[in-house]
Amino acid sequence: MTDLTGPATPSQPQHHGRSGRRRPLSPQEALAMAAKVRQVELAISLVLRIGVLVSVAIITAGLVVMFAHHSDYLALRGPVSYTTLTSTSTPFPHSFGALWHSIARGEGQGIILLGVLILILTPVVRVAVGVLSFVYEKDVPMALVTLLVLVFLVGSFFLAGA
Repeated sequence: MTDLTGPATPSQPQHHGRSGRRRPLSPQEALAMAAKVRQVELAISLVLRIGVLVSVAIITAGLVVMFAHHSDYLALRGPVSYTTLTSTSTPFPHSFGALWHSIARGEGQGIILLGVLILILTPVVRVAVGVLSFVYEKDVPMALVTLLVLVFLVGSFFLAGA
């Protein structure tokens, strides 16, 4: 007697039914599942690409604004140079309120920081898309594990600021 609850083979994908037991997928179900997986992979790829491209564009715009307002930062030597810009005593936004205020004033440093913030948040958004993708694929255990990872990621941001 053949055990239909055993592990799936590559030629015979399986699906968890309502009882939690695995059953072989029909060819139509296997094609539909493959299409869903492809859509999810494309969505995740798009999130990562857009996040990186947007952050690079914002950082570049911030650098242009900063050097347009402070051309003396271009000097490698002198009383005001890039070493002044990177000094720990240089004022820099340290809160969201200060960041938005800096951006509203058109300060390059605030714009650059926004780009870096978007770059940092891109993988977090990727994990959130992962949660949604597992829900879309009806893979509840993986959705819960990925949701837990998302909670830890978001929690780490808040704990780091404490």
